[in-house]
Amino acid sequence: MIQFLENIHHKNSKNFFLIAGPCIIEGEDMALRIAEKVVEITNRYEIPYIFKGSFKKANRSRVDSFTTIGEEKSLQILKKVGETFNIPTTTDIHENEHAALAAQYVEVLQIPAFLVRQTDLLIAAAKTGKCVTLKKGQFLSPESMKFAVEKVKDSGNEKAAIIERGNSFGYTDLVVDFRGIPTMRNFAPVILDVTHSLQQPNQNSGVTGGRPELIETIAKAGIAVGTDGLFIETHPDPSCALSDGANMLKLDKLDDLLKKLTRLREAIL
Repeated sequence: MIQFLENIHHKNSKNFFLIAGPCIIEGEDMALRIAEKVVEITNRYEIPYIFKGSFKKANRSRVDSFTTIGEEKSLQILKKVGETFNIPTTTDIHENEHAALAAQYVEVLQIPAFLVRQTDLLIAAAKTGKCVTLKKGQFLSPESMKFAVEKVKDSGNEKAAIIERGNSFGYTDLVVDFRGIPTMRNFAPVILDVTHSLQQPNQNSGVTGGRPELIETIAKAGIAVGTDGLFIETHPDPSCALSDGANMLKLDKLDDLLKKLTRLREAIL
């Protein structure tokens, strides 16, 4: 996927690429602060980097859960992050109309896991000409992602990638089957969504839980089996995050993690 992104750095480093940022855009200052730190770290380790932030969260457990600071405002912040640091940005879309809207501001459109079978949404994203990342549904097999990729490519867009984020394990947990990563790499580049793979959804409180202490373990396993990229949500203070704080990586822990993962990548090449 990264070969299609003109403003991505370290494209020829042979390293994994990274999609990272806050779960949702909470404000301009925070987005710029996170991006600046991640750019500094990824430049040090020559990791191609794409900034991520949701401009709106449509999939919430409760009606009173936070969704957006404003759609247009959030998209403008994503655009400013990209222009400030000369990096590609990505956001998730939930409705057909969001595809053309978000494509004016970001380089990569992400299809959420619960919506990856929505044919019209995938076609709308593909028709923008942007890179499209397809989150594997928690209810889907690795083999079934072939058809999601084909929907994008049959719409005239070769710029597709798959994001692995675990499968439902009972009612309130997720588990990653790492056998699926080499399987899905037959269809498109594969990105391991480390932090969402550690979610514990459907909690009785209506707020998703998580296991952030296992981020390093899951990330190392992903690199070891040959994933092309990693997806890691990060925040200066996850306990205060407006969305998904339970499974995010604290920003000051990212440097040490990426150092270890870069060494592991070098060892297996």
